[in-house]
Amino acid sequence: MKANGVFLSDVAREYPDYLRDESRRQGRAETISFPRDEDELRDHLRRAWRAGARVTVQGARTGITAGAVPDGGHVLNLSRMNRCLGLRHDERTGDFLLRVQPGVRLTELDEALRRKAFDTAGWSPQDQAALRDFQRQGPFFFPPDPTERTASIGGMTACNASGARSFRYGPTRCHVQGLRVCLADGDALSLTRGGVRAQGRQFAVETDGGRRIAGTLPAYRMPSVKNAAGYYAADDMELLDVFIGSEGTLGVFAAVDLRLLPAPAAVWGVMTFLKDEAAALDFVEALRRSDPRPAALEFFDRGALNLLRRCRATNPAFQPLPALPAQDGPAVYAEYVGAGEAEVEAAVERLSQALAALGGDPDAAWLAADAAELTRLKDVRHAVPEAVNLVIDERRRAEPALTKLGTDLAVPDAHLREMLARYHDDLNRAGLEHVIFGHIGDNHLHVNILPRNLEEYGRGRALYLQWAQRAAALGGSVAAEHGIGKLKTELLRVMYGEEGLAQMRTVKRLFDPEWRLNPGNIFPA
Repeated sequence: MKANGVFLSDVAREYPDYLRDESRRQGRAETISFPRDEDELRDHLRRAWRAGARVTVQGARTGITAGAVPDGGHVLNLSRMNRCLGLRHDERTGDFLLRVQPGVRLTELDEALRRKAFDTAGWSPQDQAALRDFQRQGPFFFPPDPTERTASIGGMTACNASGARSFRYGPTRCHVQGLRVCLADGDALSLTRGGVRAQGRQFAVETDGGRRIAGTLPAYRMPSVKNAAGYYAADDMELLDVFIGSEGTLGVFAAVDLRLLPAPAAVWGVMTFLKDEAAALDFVEALRRSDPRPAALEFFDRGALNLLRRCRATNPAFQPLPALPAQDGPAVYAEYVGAGEAEVEAAVERLSQALAALGGDPDAAWLAADAAELTRLKDVRHAVPEAVNLVIDERRRAEPALTKLGTDLAVPDAHLREMLARYHDDLNRAGLEHVIFGHIGDNHLHVNILPRNLEEYGRGRALYLQWAQRAAALGGSVAAEHGIGKLKTELLRVMYGEEGLAQMRTVKRLFDPEWRLNPGNIFPA
């Protein structure tokens, strides 16, 4: 399918990178296009609609659940929609709201906010005035911080991404104030927080083309934990929240309005090393009870630390990491923010006292009190999934069908110890190599199984399903931050049951009646 050069064919030969994402799954597609603004985006959707083509929407392709991997049809890549479109100052709340295209990468946004400088071509006089106010104040920041900093804002919104700082600031949903959404046929609608709300579970909205879309949101109750699984649904909810986390199955984001927060004046990070896992869990509970609580609270089991030690010894890319101590226990990273150095220093002193009370050595902890050292500590956190990817890539040479096998489960506070004990018992009994790390503040740990072959991979998937069943039974989530994509559809059934899935499908049909958008995401193809 080709029209004035907009739709490009021979994707496998000319654009092979766009047939995969960080999940390592390989896809296929007949055509691809790269719209640059909403007009082109809507035009490309109309062309695909008239041709009867299914459409897979892509951003930066940093996801690990194959959500951006096409199974045929057309690829709609939004990476060239990468401008900041305007800035508004809400005088009532004092918030600055930045409108961005979906292809803006988090690194690009961070840099623009740091410099307080934007490409203002096309900005209105009101936007320019707001920018002058913005430049006189601040600094400001956008809190969500997924591990992959090159993620796009559209992708983060599509899967309600979070990261380490979600312990304090919440996921992407908490910071999205408006959406411009294009539907599968090229029609569009605007949604703002404080705008269209459901009445109970009933909703109605009108598109630009005058079409009224009305229906019923799913009746299930959302878990009270960190969650990015399935369609958001609650009584009297804001309708834009059903699109946030919908993984591109309801519409395509043309613009996202982000609420920016004042950046904290002081940020300190501390990496602590504990004698054993029991002490680490006691330490985490003590920090949860502390005042102030950390902005981020991360965990690394001894398997994760040992993997980093091996990579640092054998791979030059890992050698800039600080040398880990020789002790064989886990580590806990805490990050504190405050209005000044004295406030943060006092919080770190209380952390040191809690650490010493549990047999840890405060003098052996790593303290980062400036931006450069903080980045160095965060590099340790980011290096763990990179090390896992290296292991999987190496083993794929012998078993090309292997993919990453990492959990994304979260449970209520009361059940963290139970789930962690179950992980260890099951994995040790199965003899599966693994590492455990992640957002322990939210009881959201990633178990990354490192299978050597497809037989081990199958055993690992079976364990994952059992753990998901238990997490759901405890009131947890089967996908706390990565979404469902194409790899975890069976887990969504575990969480919501057939009736919940049927109710989600009903919502899908209202906005995408021919099931054109992102086939295979959330619902099995």
